[in-house]
Amino acid sequence: MHLSSSFRNPTMLRSDRPLSNDDIARVAPSIFAEEAHDSRSERYLYIPTIDVLDALRAEGFEPFMACQTRVRNEEKREHTKHMLRLCHANTIMDKEANEIILLNSHDGTSSYQMMAGMFRFVCANGLVIGDCSIDQKVRHSGKGDVISDVIEGAYEVLNQFDSVNDHRESMKQIKLRPEQQEAFATAALSYRYEPKDGPAPVTARQLLSARRVEDFDNDLWTTFNRIQENSLKGGLRGRNKVGRRATTRAVGGIDQDVKLNRALWVLAQEMRGHLTTA
Repeated sequence: MHLSSSFRNPTMLRSDRPLSNDDIARVAPSIFAEEAHDSRSERYLYIPTIDVLDALRAEGFEPFMACQTRVRNEEKREHTKHMLRLCHANTIMDKEANEIILLNSHDGTSSYQMMAGMFRFVCANGLVIGDCSIDQKVRHSGKGDVISDVIEGAYEVLNQFDSVNDHRESMKQIKLRPEQQEAFATAALSYRYEPKDGPAPVTARQLLSARRVEDFDNDLWTTFNRIQENSLKGGLRGRNKVGRRATTRAVGGIDQDVKLNRALWVLAQEMRGHLTTA
């Protein structure tokens, strides 16, 4: 469950309409870099993110989220690590939309990486789903038509969506008893908070709390989404390590977000598999 690069203090824009190049450039100018950073050697293979974005747009996919890291060295601002999340334009009114997540840089700090994602509009929450072993990665080295390789990798991510959709629909059909929901949330707490650091600041029941009427169902999919949102967005009242009242913080780093998202997805799939074969 490792993301190939680290994001800290990203600038980010998420919209309910497709982002234009001007929108993206305001928060993530590195996506439009015309060449690699001058710190790279001749062996470095430049992969222009904008070319991949244009190719995916031609296939009907549009960017709805863009971000890049903040940098102390302003000389690297135009080449630093960046991320795009794209979904098909005709799914914007759906409750859940499959996404292609693109990660790249032009300064040598990241390989080109593609992952499968899903966006749930009711809570404006983005999931990262699937096994990281099926992520598509292209290193900034070697020979060949790298743009074709990247586009081919994007289609490999698209091919995951049929399986993801089947898993989601299966999860919606599985009803959980209260003790099963609590077991799921208890396991999730151990991913969110290291047990070796002491008791978690909140309880499993708090992770199960619904933030809106649409999330009151007890099926596995809805339970998973409640736990995921409460784990990542924070805002739950509890007690810190010394027993003082505190409010849980949102997960701020993109690395941590991806790692926790994937851990919860794997946990949900293990529960789905167990309950469908029991």
